[in-house]
Amino acid sequence: MANPSQRIAHGIAHRTAQGGEDDRRATKLRAMFLSDVHLGTRACNAEALLDFLAHHDAETIYLVGDIVDGWRLKSTWHWPQAHNDVVQKLLRKVRKGARLIYVPGNHDEFLRDYAGQQFGGVEIREETTHRLADGRTMLIHHGDKFDAVVTNIRWLALLGDWAYDLAIWLSVQISRARRRLGLPYWSFSAWSKEKVKRAVSYVCAFEGAVAADAARRGVDVVLCGHIHKPAEKIIDGVLYLNCGDWVESCSAVVERGDGRLESISWRQGQGRRRSPRARRCGPPPNRAFVTPQAAVVSSAWRRAAHGTRERGALPRARLDF
Repeated sequence: MANPSQRIAHGIAHRTAQGGEDDRRATKLRAMFLSDVHLGTRACNAEALLDFLAHHDAETIYLVGDIVDGWRLKSTWHWPQAHNDVVQKLLRKVRKGARLIYVPGNHDEFLRDYAGQQFGGVEIREETTHRLADGRTMLIHHGDKFDAVVTNIRWLALLGDWAYDLAIWLSVQISRARRRLGLPYWSFSAWSKEKVKRAVSYVCAFEGAVAADAARRGVDVVLCGHIHKPAEKIIDGVLYLNCGDWVESCSAVVERGDGRLESISWRQGQGRRRSPRARRCGPPPNRAFVTPQAAVVSSAWRRAAHGTRERGALPRARLDF
């Protein structure tokens, strides 16, 4: 009998995507970056991701690791229809002409054995680079190789994964109670990570290590996932981006046709509202942008970083799904 990893790999490679919804009104993007979906877990917000995918099409889709949670599926099989629909939706976009590149993470590390291969139009890469429309070079990887716990103390990583799941469960219970009281959504797990000093120090160390490596490799932008914390900041002259996740923040990074990068936090049904919850990542296209060789940030970026809107800029938004 096939184990969960083999069943998921087989499904990704061979399942036929279905769906008859009208995608003509979807926002057209040059590239879309998603990470840490954790299909196969109860914490995954698959419905929100399906809604996001229904409202966005991209020439190239990057899945930046932990899309499928092989760790959890080895112990408990949880695969509802919504999780199946996410796989089908992505494969349908491939059939319609999108390029889909899968960069595995630590939770779907079984796919790293297939790096360099292609299955059903899905390209598997250990890491990859992407050339933005404005000429910048972006390095893409999941980021777990910069996590000393994951790479050196696997049992502690698994224990931390269990503790994180407990925090997510508490967050769900609190959210249900707040909904009954008519209060807005609030994530206990996200709040706890912000308040615990060690967690904050860990995030800062992780971001610094990722950016330092990117600077040594001479790229302009580095994009990763892994820590479930959406971010866009300039470190060591490199624009550091983190996709966030589809467990708490329900966030993604997208590239517009002119090379403009945006971080989007998505709420289910958001596509019916006028203004997207998006914010610009880095300086606007066709203006000065930071490279490892030039540590001077353009005035446009400084205004954006401090929340000052420029004409035509999208409003800043809190990532608090």
